Amino acid sequence: MSQSGEPRMPVGGAHVRQAVAHCADVLQGVPADQWHALAGDLEWTCWETLEHLADDLLTYALRFGLAQPIAVPRVPLRVTSDRPDGPANVIFGDPEAGPEGLLTVVEACGGLLATVVDTTGATTLAPHVFGASDPEGFAAMGIVETLVHTHDIAQGLNRTWEPPQDLSERVLARLFPDVPVVDTPWSTLLWATGRLETPDRPRRTDWRWHGAPLGRG
Repeated sequence: MSQSGEPRMPVGGAHVRQAVAHCADVLQGVPADQWHALAGDLEWTCWETLEHLADDLLTYALRFGLAQPIAVPRVPLRVTSDRPDGPANVIFGDPEAGPEGLLTVVEACGGLLATVVDTTGATTLAPHVFGASDPEGFAAMGIVETLVHTHDIAQGLNRTWEPPQDLSERVLARLFPDVPVVDTPWSTLLWATGRLETPDRPRRTDWRWHGAPLGRG
C-alpha cells in the first residue's frame, strides 16, 4: 500500500454519525432560496445533492436489512427523478419542511446506516456497483458521500468548510488504499474523488473506490 505503514484506523457507525453531524453543522441556517444554486461542479442543485446524499445513506443501510444481502443485487424500490437531469432517488425531502427538514432526513438516514453497520456481522457482504463490500466498507462509502457532497454543496452556497482530517484518513485507508496521502488527508480525498487537481496530480475524470474487504480482491 502507498499509505502509512501504521495500523489502519477502523471505520464504524460513530464515524458515519460524526460525518453527518459536520454536514448538518455547516449547512444549517442557509436561506431556502439559496438551495437552488448548483452544487460545486455538479449538474445538480444544492437541494438535489443533499437529497442524493440522503438516498445514498438510506440505500446503503437497506442492503443489510436482508437475511442474505449478497443474494439480492438491489432492493427493488421505485426510483424517480424530479426533473430529467436531476438525481434518481428513492427518497426525497418535503419542500414544505425546508432545508432544515432535509437535513433532518439526512441525519435520520445516516443514523440508520450507522446502526446497521454496527449491528451486522463484520464479514457479511452486500452488493455494490463497485463490487461486494462489508459493513465497514459501506460505512466508509457513506462517509465519503457525506464529506464530498457536503463540499459540493458548501461550494454552491459559498460556505468555507473542511472536515476533521481523521475522517478523511480513515476512509482513504479503507477505500483508496493505493492513493498516497499528499498535503493533507482531506485534500487527498478531494483529489481521489475527482474534485481537486494539483500541479503534480491532474484532476481525476475516472475513479472508483476499493469496496472489497481489504485483503481480498
